[in-house]
Amino acid sequence: MNPLNLRCLVILVGLTIANGVVKGQVKGTVTHEGEAVPGATVQAIGHDLGTVTDVQGKFELNELPVQSLKIVIRSVGFKQHQLEVQSGNTYAIELDQSELGLDAVVVTGTMTPTMITASPVKVEVITSKHLNNFIPAAASSIMEGIKLINGVQEVVACGVCFTNSISINGLPGPYTAVLIDGSPMFGNLASVYGLNGIPNMIIDRFEVIKGPNSTLYGSEAMAGVINVITKDPADQPTLSIDVMGTTHLETFGNIGVSTTTRKWKGFTGLNYAVIGDFDDENSDGFSDLANLDRYSLFSKWSLNRPKDKKFTIAGKLYYEDRRNGVEAYLEDRAYREMRGSDSIYGESIYTYRGEIFGTYELPTSENIKLDYSASHHIQDSYYGADHYEAEQSIAYTNLVWTKSINKHEIVSGLTNRFQFYDDNTVATERQSGGFTRNSPDNQWIPGVFAQDEIQLNKWFSLLAGVRLDHYSSHGFIPSPRLSTKTKLGQWTTLRSNFGTGFRVVNLFTEDHAFVTGQRDVQIVEQLKPEQSVNGSLNLNHVFTIGNTQGMVDLDGFYSYFYNKIIPNYDTPGSIIYANSPGYAVSRGIGINWNQEFAFPLSYSLGWNLQEVTETRDGTSRDVEFAPQWSGVFTANYNWKKAKVTVGYTLRVTGPMALPEVYDLNGEGVPDNDPRPLESEPFAFQNIQVNKQFSEKFSVYGGVQNMFNYIQSESPLVGINDPNNATGFSPYFDTSYAYSPIHGREFYLGVKWQLN
Repeated sequence: MNPLNLRCLVILVGLTIANGVVKGQVKGTVTHEGEAVPGATVQAIGHDLGTVTDVQGKFELNELPVQSLKIVIRSVGFKQHQLEVQSGNTYAIELDQSELGLDAVVVTGTMTPTMITASPVKVEVITSKHLNNFIPAAASSIMEGIKLINGVQEVVACGVCFTNSISINGLPGPYTAVLIDGSPMFGNLASVYGLNGIPNMIIDRFEVIKGPNSTLYGSEAMAGVINVITKDPADQPTLSIDVMGTTHLETFGNIGVSTTTRKWKGFTGLNYAVIGDFDDENSDGFSDLANLDRYSLFSKWSLNRPKDKKFTIAGKLYYEDRRNGVEAYLEDRAYREMRGSDSIYGESIYTYRGEIFGTYELPTSENIKLDYSASHHIQDSYYGADHYEAEQSIAYTNLVWTKSINKHEIVSGLTNRFQFYDDNTVATERQSGGFTRNSPDNQWIPGVFAQDEIQLNKWFSLLAGVRLDHYSSHGFIPSPRLSTKTKLGQWTTLRSNFGTGFRVVNLFTEDHAFVTGQRDVQIVEQLKPEQSVNGSLNLNHVFTIGNTQGMVDLDGFYSYFYNKIIPNYDTPGSIIYANSPGYAVSRGIGINWNQEFAFPLSYSLGWNLQEVTETRDGTSRDVEFAPQWSGVFTANYNWKKAKVTVGYTLRVTGPMALPEVYDLNGEGVPDNDPRPLESEPFAFQNIQVNKQFSEKFSVYGGVQNMFNYIQSESPLVGINDPNNATGFSPYFDTSYAYSPIHGREFYLGVKWQLN
């Protein structure tokens, strides 16, 4: 071989070897907790090279331009993962779950299981795991969990017994529909006293939709829907125990047991709370926190059926003995003998409640299911010397048919709701032949609904629906709905929602003020259903900044209400109810920013700016207890090596309109000027630390209301009347409660479970 040919051969071999070395291949498998993660993107940093994992989580990167480079793996619902790879190697990559919750499956928006990213309706999800990072599990309930969501507040209805409700976007609690596994069981009586009895122990997650949703869920869904999804019995430990105590001598506990047979999987749990301490930091003579004994027994069972057809049945028994008043009323449980006293003031509420609910999927080729529920609620209460007895029963069925036809996802159904309500007030009295007779309220409310979600292309989908309900007193009430979802990019989504809402008012079961204090109730006309038209926009973007990822949400909402019923407290000693001759408006904007880092820190920041007004005779005024702005900030740090998790929560509430009330002078006469008609901004800060000692045993502790905030004025008015016993003044009023007045509290709890 001549020298020229030899040189050419050497160059060719060198190029071949270099090409084989440099232009190599990297293989790998992406998993989470041993399960493959399909559809994850694998991209070379700084190079135009990438791929996607297959159904087994496997990927290949071919023709690498360099011997060594960094790759980043991203998948919805997981933290992004970076690592340096070498040509010719194979890697096993484990992804950590994201705190953003983008992989959550939700059902509330459309009644069909849908990934949160695919839902045409914006749904916010709080999981039980997320709850446990920030609030004590043994003591927490749905009422504690909702405080972690921007734009959702707890509203205190009474400054003595501290009954509460859930407000969305500044609207009163009765405007929020609370469901359990899709069934509306609470009605208005139970929404005052029953919501505290949904313990964290039974909650797998809860899903929140803001804005009217009467199309799917009927009356009471004008402000939004909170759907509590209970835990799957198959996922529960054999035995779990969670007990906790506080520096205010409160004790809480959860005990759960799961059972598995050849056909059935079941879970049974007991939740209890005992509060019996008298605290009076504001020196108004009444305890700052209601004393109570609460017990909730829950059981849920699922049956293994052919073709994985679903059948679940669950039940809950709930008992609460709630009381508060002056110290003599509470000391040594004296209230048991003093209930109804006209000289020593106290409020005592006994609540008895039973529920049964579940889902049955029909054994047909079509996708048809029946959601069912029934509840019975009894309340026996004394507010001072006034006795209030009430009974409410609700039975509900929802037959749902789901059908996919080409690009259409059709959901239609028939609902039946039976309601019985009776009490010892004028709400259920009728005049006949010159006599007053008891006349319980019985209602059968049939309804039909249909909606069609159309996937026009991969970037745009449309959801249109309508519902028609029939009320014996009001006839047919339609509720149309239109929602759109537009993908502006791979990680950017624009959603819109338009529709109407309605609400049939059961006045005496939802406004607690008529039985507290000494106000007379005046109903000046036949009350009509409240109705609304509304629209909302949501812009969602998932982003990456360096090795962090996050999500930003922008919301705008507007609701116009007519026939609105707003209790008027302006006349001392009276509450006047009527359909407003004007209109009411709720409008605002909200922003949520979530971000998580490669190191174990994540945080969430939410801010809500809103205006809720009533306009009558050309004059507008702010609706009471609707804050002008509010915000929530949470941060979570997971120190894996030490098995320690730290959760911090900050909740801030802006000014809100307050009822017009008057303090008394030394002669027991109201002052000329009322108390402030607007509250000052305030904040609550909590911190919790969880320490995992083993898979079976952990300890948690923390402090709530770290800086000991209590509202500057007592929630009570007329307690210093020299002419009447405390609480029995004609000017006594409990309506000036705009925040909890429970001071700083430390707590410590332990968890133990056997799998």
